Formats: sequence, structure tokens, C-alpha cells
Amino acid sequence: MLLLIGNGGVVWAEQRIPSGLAALLVAVEPLWVVILVWARGTPPGGRVLAGLAVGFAGLFLLISPGEVLGGGAVDMVGAAVVVFAALAWAAGSVYAQHAPLPDSPLLSTGMQMLAGGSLLLLAGTATGEWNRLDLAGTTLRSWLALGYLIVFGALVAFSAYSWLVRNVEPSKVATYAYVNPVVAVLLGWLLASEPLSVRTGVAAAVIVGAVAFITTAPRSDSGPQPQLPAQPASGSRRGWKVASARRSR
Repeated sequence: MLLLIGNGGVVWAEQRIPSGLAALLVAVEPLWVVILVWARGTPPGGRVLAGLAVGFAGLFLLISPGEVLGGGAVDMVGAAVVVFAALAWAAGSVYAQHAPLPDSPLLSTGMQMLAGGSLLLLAGTATGEWNRLDLAGTTLRSWLALGYLIVFGALVAFSAYSWLVRNVEPSKVATYAYVNPVVAVLLGWLLASEPLSVRTGVAAAVIVGAVAFITTAPRSDSGPQPQLPAQPASGSRRGWKVASARRSR
């Protein structure tokens, strides 16, 4: 859900839509988190429901017909894939808080990367991407970008995210959505010459504002909170018993 559908979906969709637009669509992930936690039996409060309504209004404004980021109409297939990828990432994040994972966060992260990378390799092979690979035509800039993603995007960022998602409420972990869209839109404009529009700016403000409204809601407005173990749950039977005993105390 995280690496195959989440990351893979965004990478595929960015061949059809600008990177800044993709980042803004990914920003709806915290909204999906709230909905999924709600489906697990933890209803949100009035402030969170209001934030959900505003956030999806911003999403509709962003992808509705007309001129948007990139100077043309939105590719609806690409936009839909990004929104679905955000849903998958949110589902994986919520599931990870209850899944029987190894005690070691680094081991858990490594297993997820190996599994996700293997699935992406199979998906790329099945769709014929090897036929489009041109190593001879790869520039130094591309290699540097790949190295940056490996070190900072995978080893550093994903390891930190995997630890956080097991120790912090999903809605709080998703606060990174404040920053990512703004940075991505500015970098897209600066490095890829992606034009900005007034509607994109308004939609971005609405979506990011809704995310901030939700994730900063007081505990009383967020509905009852699920009781999660303070430490990552062990994948063993004994680990689950210890975690259950701690919760009962």
C-alpha cells in the first residue's frame, strides 16, 4: 500500500500531470487518514468533519475543468491515480499501527523497502519499462537525483516515517502535508518551469488549511482516540500479550 501503490502510483501519474499538482493532490492524505480511522470506529468531532468538507472542496477546485497548474486542463486519469495513491498510503499508515511488525524499526523499514521494491520491479517489468530504459542517455543530473532520493527520500525519510507511524497518531504523523505541497509547487516552478495560476494558489491554500485545521484540532474535537501501545508491538505472540497487558493497565 505504501511503496507499490502509494509511491508507484505517484511516479506513474507524474508522467501525465505536473509535479506540483501531484504534491497538492497527495496533500489530501490526512483527510483519508481521518476517514479510515473513522471507519475503524473512532468518529471525528465537528471541527474535523468541517475540515474534511473544506479539504475535499479544495480538491474539487483543484481538479475541476479549467486552467490549472501547468497551463492546461487536468489529466483526470493522472489526478485520480494520485488521489488513489494517497488513499493507499493512508491505509498503509493506519494499518501499520496495528500490524504485527518486528521490534526493530530499522528491520521493519528494510523489510518494507525490499518487499515494495520487489513489487515495483515486477510491476515495471510487466509494463515493459525495461524496453524504455536508456542508461547511455542518462545524465549526471539524473544520477544525482536518483542518489538524493535513495539517501534522503528512502533511507532517511521513510525510516523516520515508519518509526513515527508506529508511535504517533496517524493524523499527527500526516502533518508533513503542511510543507510538502508548498515546497513541491515552488520547486516545480523554479526547476521545471511549471507555471502557477490563481486557482492553483487558492486550491492549495484551501487544502493545506483544511489539513492544518484537522491535525491541530483539540483532542475533544477529534473524537475518542484509539489506545495504542507506547512501544512498537512485537510480531510474536508474547509481544502481543505484553502490549495488551500494558493497555489494560
